Amino acid sequence: MSAQLHVRVQLPRADFSLDVDVHLPAHGITALYGVSGSGKTSVLRAVAGLEPQARGRVALAGQVWQDDAQGICWPIHQRPLGYVFQEASLFDHLDVQGNLSFGLRRSAGQQHTLDATIELLGIGGLLKRRVQQLSGGERQRVAMARALATQPALLLLDEPLAALDAARRQEILPWLEKLRDELQLPMLYVTHAMDEVARLADTVLLMHQGRVQAVGPVAEVLAGRDASLMLGDDVGALLDAQVQALDATWHLAQVAFDGGFMWLRDSGLAVGTRVRLRVLARDVSINVHPATGTSIQNHVPGVVLSITPDHHPSQVLVRVACGPSVLVARVTARAVHELGLSVGQAVWAQVKSVALVK
Repeated sequence: MSAQLHVRVQLPRADFSLDVDVHLPAHGITALYGVSGSGKTSVLRAVAGLEPQARGRVALAGQVWQDDAQGICWPIHQRPLGYVFQEASLFDHLDVQGNLSFGLRRSAGQQHTLDATIELLGIGGLLKRRVQQLSGGERQRVAMARALATQPALLLLDEPLAALDAARRQEILPWLEKLRDELQLPMLYVTHAMDEVARLADTVLLMHQGRVQAVGPVAEVLAGRDASLMLGDDVGALLDAQVQALDATWHLAQVAFDGGFMWLRDSGLAVGTRVRLRVLARDVSINVHPATGTSIQNHVPGVVLSITPDHHPSQVLVRVACGPSVLVARVTARAVHELGLSVGQAVWAQVKSVALVK
């Protein structure tokens, strides 16, 4: 079995009682997703040792940080973790180099580690700047560098993009992808933005009122029948794909996934580039015959996997297995009745819109 992060936490809160018991992979990004007040940050704080009332167990790759049954509870300064908050907590009276050096002095980190982190996050040109001269995105990159300089075994990120405007969010997302792809470091990432989950996460943990609603690989959870009622308009498919061909005449790119292919706008990616596609259920319709005379370009054959109620009684969610991949369509219950849809039936999923998220 690969290394895991075990989090078992019970914590009384004003509006609910937090009760979580999950085993998460000790690699990549695990996104904790849910509406504000669902307990995401409380889980993060409990893992960090910042919630003295939290009871349970926290262990990473066999190293036990907390276990009430054994009388173990490491204080935060002994837990090998880095913490990045929503607001970058930098010292205004120091320049960037001073902030990073201060963090290094307070940890067991080494200068060569800090140098590598500065290069990884592309902040070498910012070292002499005062904090007041940094954009929001630059401040967060500096905060990440300071957290990583301590050589943590786990990185905690509490809505690191929430305080940024749309432009700054787009600026920092590629750096988060770079951390995920180049560091062998598990990360817990709190967010209530589904676009961040779709772009960054390897694993997702859905939370509501202090309880885990679903947990697993991001593609499985986002298209899963158990998460459908909670996700609302965010339910849909997430597909790993590869650019297969380019159509220069119509400025389109053909991307292949395990189960079919789709056409989308050519955004300048080279043939062979790995990408991630997001297909929302509201952008998928169902046809029981091969479509003709339609403007919709993407028709993927598959088999009906399940038909489940949606959050409104007029709607249902139809999950279609396209090979090993799954697409989800939100259609009316009347349409299901009139088409005579049933589990196991061969159909065509018609995709009206697909987004390139990576």
